[in-house]
Amino acid sequence: MNFDIDKLKAKHKMLKEFSFEKKEVEKGYAGKTLYINIGNNEIKEKTVTEEMKKIFTGGKGFNLKLMWDAVNDDTKWDSPENVINIATGPIGGNTNYAGSGKSIVTSISPLTNIPIDSNVGGYFGPYLKFAGFDAMEIQGKSENEIIIYIDGNNGKIQIFEAPDEAVDSHVFAEQMVEMFAENEKEKQHVATVSAGTGSNTAYIGCLNFSFYDKRRKVARLKQAGRGGIGTVFRNKKIKGVVIKYSGLTGDSNNAVDVKTVQDTGLKLHKEIIKLDDSQCKMRKVGTAHLTEIMNEYDLLPTHNYKFGSHEESKHLSSDVFYNKFLTHGLPDGCWYGCTMACAKTADKFELLTGPYKGDLVTVDGPEYETVGGCGSNLGIWDAQAVLEINFYCDTYGLDTISFGTMTAFIMECWDNGILDKEKTGGLVFTWGNKKDTLELLHQIGRGEGFGLIAGKGTRKMKDHFEKEFGADRTFMNDIGMEAKGLEYSEYITKESLAMQAGYGLALKGPQHDEAWLIFMDMVNNQIPTFEDKAEALHYFPMFRTWFGLQGLCKLPWNDVEPENNAETDEPNKVPEHVQNYVDVFNAITGQNATKEDLLLQSERVYNFQKSFAIRLGFHGRKQDAIPYRSMGPVTNEEYESRVERYDGQMKDKIGIDPKGKNTTEKVAITRKYREEQYEKLMTAAYKRRGWTKDGIPTIEHLKEIGLDVPEVFEVLKKHL
Repeated sequence: MNFDIDKLKAKHKMLKEFSFEKKEVEKGYAGKTLYINIGNNEIKEKTVTEEMKKIFTGGKGFNLKLMWDAVNDDTKWDSPENVINIATGPIGGNTNYAGSGKSIVTSISPLTNIPIDSNVGGYFGPYLKFAGFDAMEIQGKSENEIIIYIDGNNGKIQIFEAPDEAVDSHVFAEQMVEMFAENEKEKQHVATVSAGTGSNTAYIGCLNFSFYDKRRKVARLKQAGRGGIGTVFRNKKIKGVVIKYSGLTGDSNNAVDVKTVQDTGLKLHKEIIKLDDSQCKMRKVGTAHLTEIMNEYDLLPTHNYKFGSHEESKHLSSDVFYNKFLTHGLPDGCWYGCTMACAKTADKFELLTGPYKGDLVTVDGPEYETVGGCGSNLGIWDAQAVLEINFYCDTYGLDTISFGTMTAFIMECWDNGILDKEKTGGLVFTWGNKKDTLELLHQIGRGEGFGLIAGKGTRKMKDHFEKEFGADRTFMNDIGMEAKGLEYSEYITKESLAMQAGYGLALKGPQHDEAWLIFMDMVNNQIPTFEDKAEALHYFPMFRTWFGLQGLCKLPWNDVEPENNAETDEPNKVPEHVQNYVDVFNAITGQNATKEDLLLQSERVYNFQKSFAIRLGFHGRKQDAIPYRSMGPVTNEEYESRVERYDGQMKDKIGIDPKGKNTTEKVAITRKYREEQYEKLMTAAYKRRGWTKDGIPTIEHLKEIGLDVPEVFEVLKKHL
């Protein structure tokens, strides 16, 4: 890329410079957080107390506590007091145990209006901690475009106006590497956070966290994708946050017991290298291996989640991406020391459309979610098109999951006469139309045309289509795959009641990172009763929350398994790996925690986040409602596509003979039964979590788990 760094820097105007005393991390904690208000250019440090560590642990817990203190009961996503918080945790940043380089980002979401959290790779979070801060919070709004620079080597923070730097993330990251690295070796010590031009107007904005790939000699991007945090970022007029840190060692966390951390990590490294190729092939193709598995089990979202498989899915298989696009043989970890190495990339990928047409670029992925959302769910069976959509979503700062799911909704609205060329400004949204799908994406990037409407997300589109076009709201609610305002991630849940509730009860909205229970429930029938399902809906969200407290990736937990895992009492929990986490946590922090203590750490933060949403006015069972498309067949076409399955279930599970009934009658009978089942499971899950039948955490339960926080009790008392 051609840009003149000196000319860019010449336009800078320094707004604030702040110096801080550098101190080593101790037992996994830096002991301070960083506060920056870009409205008045205030910069200060805050102390991390022992009480804060005890109750909130780190990572997402710290973020949420800082957010709670920063906002008020009426704060909206675009209020100046809304914050963007970034943190890692006490385990985060260690280079011995695979998957330890994650950052957690939180804010109030423009899609849901409640706290959103998003997990992301790249180097920023660990560098932030080793520079001296367990978390950072950005508050206020700038009048002009700014960049925040954290010099972790020299203990300086700068805020400066930056009018000429790029907004789109792939260019911005390259500019910052050139601007702040003194030489080629230093480039890997520079990491950035940015959003793109799409986040200027769309509510589905994501943040891109960069890491410099010294082998490919390019700044690569990982995404904090969910919930529109990129939109908040651009609303605040931030072009980017840049950090430079050069002092990383194998024990930058200053662990109490370094040898245990090293030995436990080495054990996992050997396991990954030996077993991955015969299990999930993460080192070879990353998460894209899920495409063929989901298709085989009728779980691959197709045509807006109507169907779960398609004969054309072979054109989006992991082998296609591996053979045609992915560079082979180069390490692909998004943090040092991660042998899982799943951060795949398409190198020298030539773009065929948009403002960067003809450029050879590096594309992150594709991840399975992007293949499912922007490929099969839209009926686009073209790997080239999926990669192009992937690239532009990333650089424009748009969530590929939300983009794919909302575009699938648009296509089904087109299919049912709700939309036409007059209403879309000439765009045609037939299934598989990759040309106009890409043009919609570019319109969102430019902030114009139908893209301005679509970019607000599925829930806002339903409002618009009802008001402006007279569309049937009931039908749109059934097929619009969002809950709490957040678009669904890419799994068919019709045959897994537990996964339906996993999506519906997820605190931030329907994202699979809280509970992925489809195989336990649907394939293996390991949780047959409501109580079994409710227990799974307690354990797995709590255990998965723990990764966000620590700065960990979920994948090394259960995407590679010990050879004897199937012989253990609870193979779905991968008990040997759970013990690994207990050992690493204790070795770094010097604590003597048990696996039950880890769950309690999560349960405190999980209930705090639930209480936070209640504080902002979002409470009651209605908040956990889900679209019927995720429960069962909305249309006759759907029912008839799996008629033997549904007729058999009607006879065996519902106790009604389908013989002699037409499809419309059978759809209605199935719907009544499935909606009743969902309500029963909600009640059972609430009870297991220590909540009322209306989904409100009880004060007694919060005291039992150690979340004894008076301001939380005051919020809950209004609803108990």
